[in-house]
Amino acid sequence: MKTATRPESPERRPSQSPQQPAHRATGGEGLGRRLRRVRKWNMPAGVASVVWLVIVGLPLYVLVLTTLRDRDAYFDEGALSLPGDLTLDNYRTVLESDFLTYLVNTAIVTVATAAIVVVLSVCVGYTVVRTLSRSSQRIFQFFLLGLAIPAQAVIIPIYLLITHLHLYDSLLAIILPTAAFCLPVCVLILAGTMRDIEEEMYEAMALEGASQTRVLLQLVVPLSRGGISTVGVYAALQAWNNFLFPLILTQSRESRVLTLGLYDYVGQFRVDIPALLAAVVLSIVPIFVVYLFARRQLINGLMGVGGR
Repeated sequence: MKTATRPESPERRPSQSPQQPAHRATGGEGLGRRLRRVRKWNMPAGVASVVWLVIVGLPLYVLVLTTLRDRDAYFDEGALSLPGDLTLDNYRTVLESDFLTYLVNTAIVTVATAAIVVVLSVCVGYTVVRTLSRSSQRIFQFFLLGLAIPAQAVIIPIYLLITHLHLYDSLLAIILPTAAFCLPVCVLILAGTMRDIEEEMYEAMALEGASQTRVLLQLVVPLSRGGISTVGVYAALQAWNNFLFPLILTQSRESRVLTLGLYDYVGQFRVDIPALLAAVVLSIVPIFVVYLFARRQLINGLMGVGGR
């Protein structure tokens, strides 16, 4: 015997349809409130971004604009005045001087310092990580001790040492101390990067009969390329911007670097500010280009092993 199904009441059908727009309206109002809340929260960040842009952009504006002005116009009109007649004479003056010699010397010092630091820090970092003896830990502590010694405190012993080695007034007199003071930070960075390599990878290389040199070149170096890039960029920046060692350990114009070459535009009774700032701009451009190409590796090196 079939039971008769009760027909659906027609009153229930319209009762369900009005609920859907109500839910949609509620969702739309919630989304609107969230958007208004996000906009409200972003207002301080927007104001701070504009303020930061002004703080950063104003010195750059003054720097670039001053290099395009005549020296007399700069002193008559002021640094923040609107530009009038622009000229490239300041850049021409810098390039016609010994600027190219200073640039080549700085490039040699930078490349040599970065190469020495990368090779030594990779070898020392690998030894510290893979050797569990007490001597390796002493070596690591010895390098970390260099973090607490400023260059200004030992500049006189360095000067005497460079003089006894007959390296005074040469590019090696700048390269060797700069590399030595970069090594503590670089060893610390690479030791931390190499410790993140999994132990199973070392064991797999050992089962294949790989030597320590092969493990270093085929396993450690590829997986530590981010840290190596970070070390290389750090050493290059330190060498490019170094001022103390070139000032104390060199004397002739043939061994002068860019940081000392800026003194050419500072005389006893006058300062050629437009030409000086033009030399500053030209000295910034090469290292800025290097940073543009190496910034990704630099960030990856700070994030983890090999930038993964």
